[in-house]
Amino acid sequence: MNILFLCTANSCRSILAEAIFNHLAPDGMRAFSAGSKPSGWVHPHSLKALQRAGIAQNGLHSKSQQVHENLQPDLVITLCGNAAEEPCPAYFGAAIKAHWGLPDPAIHGGGQEEVDAVFDATVTSIVQRIDSFLALPLGQLSAQQLGAALTSIGNR
Repeated sequence: MNILFLCTANSCRSILAEAIFNHLAPDGMRAFSAGSKPSGWVHPHSLKALQRAGIAQNGLHSKSQQVHENLQPDLVITLCGNAAEEPCPAYFGAAIKAHWGLPDPAIHGGGQEEVDAVFDATVTSIVQRIDSFLALPLGQLSAQQLGAALTSIGNR
């Protein structure tokens, strides 16, 4: 199963989701990330938050959704409001789509401890959602049921 996490800039939330999912997922499941308007760089606080959580950061980079034209993901999960409102490209075909809205941790200012806390809270929220997703009886759910379950997870 291939999961594509989309965000506008692909520098924070979708990057975090890709890394966390690949850290937690069993064999046969793989996450990717992309942006509709990629920034071209991964936010350094995203990498530091992953490091604090003990999750590998190698291979992470900001990229456009066009790099995944041939991916044919099973699931496309948007993580920011802008990406959720944009139409998915036709080449994502019959992928189940869901939205897990998360606040952008990059917009928070403050001191180092405060910024770290915001990024760590984002990591925790993504871990909880992915744990909930991985606990679903995936082989027993129809596409419609899986879509509804993913939406429910995103509304928590």
